[in-house]
Amino acid sequence: MDLSPIQAGLAGTPVSKPNAATEAAAGFADMLRQAELQAEAAVTGGADPHALVTALAEGQLAVDTVVTIRDRVVEAYQEILRMQV
Repeated sequence: MDLSPIQAGLAGTPVSKPNAATEAAAGFADMLRQAELQAEAAVTGGADPHALVTALAEGQLAVDTVVTIRDRVVEAYQEILRMQV
């Protein structure tokens, strides 16, 4: 059994480059932060209401998409569990 990736990770050296899932999660987090900043600016009176509505709608769409994907993954997992071997 090759333990070199584990040892490299323990030594503090990067094991691999970030994958697409990590990059997508970072993009999702950035979009939610942007919506939060727009909402904060609107409350303090320093933002365009149109930009606020757009940012909130994008955030809601992203959350709905993630929930739908999660539901489908859970459904597929449950279907696999019901299969007889």
